[in-house]
Amino acid sequence: MNPVPAPSSLTTEADAPHWARAKDMFPAVLAGLIAVLISYAGPLLVVLQAAQMAHLEQAQLASWVWAISWGAGACSVWMSWRYRVPVICAWNTPGAALLVTALVTVPFNQAVGAYLFAAAAMLLVGATGLFERLMAVIPKSLCAAMLAGILLRFGLDVFGAARSEVPGTPWLVGTMFVGYLLVKRVSARYAVVLTLLLGVALWRTLGWGEASSPLATGAGWTWSLTTPVWTTPAFSLSSIVSLGVPLAVLCLTGQQVPGIAVLRAANYQAPTSKLVTGTGLASLLMAPFGAHGVNLAAITAAICTGPEAHQRTERRWVAGVACGAFYLLIGSFAGSLTGLFAHLPHAMVTTVAGLALLGAIQGGLVNALNQPQEAEAALVTFLVTASNVTLLGLGSACWGIVLGLITYVALRPRPQPSHFHTK
Repeated sequence: MNPVPAPSSLTTEADAPHWARAKDMFPAVLAGLIAVLISYAGPLLVVLQAAQMAHLEQAQLASWVWAISWGAGACSVWMSWRYRVPVICAWNTPGAALLVTALVTVPFNQAVGAYLFAAAAMLLVGATGLFERLMAVIPKSLCAAMLAGILLRFGLDVFGAARSEVPGTPWLVGTMFVGYLLVKRVSARYAVVLTLLLGVALWRTLGWGEASSPLATGAGWTWSLTTPVWTTPAFSLSSIVSLGVPLAVLCLTGQQVPGIAVLRAANYQAPTSKLVTGTGLASLLMAPFGAHGVNLAAITAAICTGPEAHQRTERRWVAGVACGAFYLLIGSFAGSLTGLFAHLPHAMVTTVAGLALLGAIQGGLVNALNQPQEAEAALVTFLVTASNVTLLGLGSACWGIVLGLITYVALRPRPQPSHFHTK
């Protein structure tokens, strides 16, 4: 007679119905979608502005967006699945800001050559283990403080968006915030996505936010797959020095370091050198199609590494895979969908982003200040990073870590000398 299995063996995850497992993963998938939504409705606008200043053709712009989307998507899917960590990748937003002015004077084929140089430099930094050794000397509290400083303005913008003069925007923001509080009392897991759906409903039915948006009327949109355009790179010393080197520095200090800091602040032990190497390789492959750089994300990564993505830490890697899949999907229709995302009401995207990041901001502040001996250095890191200052071409995240480390070393307690008693 066969023994009766233990009750615990009857309720394993593998035996759970498909609908139950899908429901369990739904918040992670939605977190990935929200991360992509924020990327296209915010940082992508910098890329569009740079392309406009360079007078690129529409096909070149579509190829650029295709390349950064597919590079970020492939890295997110593969590395999240491979390491079971929510690895969220994106494009080099500080680098795109640099291109707004640089592409006015640098020919695009020489810019592509500079992209290749920056990608090769990042690949070398990751493959040699130099990046991992750099991260090993940075205290975890400073990483958490830098994360909180980066995200602070997104929390402030939730309420700052209500100052907009666009008709109905204060009502849109206020109603979404109240809805977020009411839903979170019942189910914290679905609070962000239901708040997003509430905002879309208010926008489409009442016209709050941007009623004149083309998306609201449904006119003027065509759907077609994007064909990538190859640009043969040209190399010149001037473009490498003026564009390639700054792109590599901005990617390292403004994207890769904060990206690793987000993972460390969420208590993920990710293989940092391999992550940097993977994004460097993707940047190298996608550069001839217009990609100025693929790297680890920081802001959107905080959405997928926090409890809103999944209550269980070991399940949040699904958000990384979902994020990458949405990048691949949208990148396939880059010429059509970039405009769609760009025309979503700014106040709606800002509010959803800020509310989705409240948990990450709270966690960053708590982890930054929970070590009394490092608290002041962490506070300096937080304040400098939140100041959004740019000095000598380096962003506030870089200066926050630098000044935080200086404060940490200067104020670190000195070891007491040992006293030996001799007869």
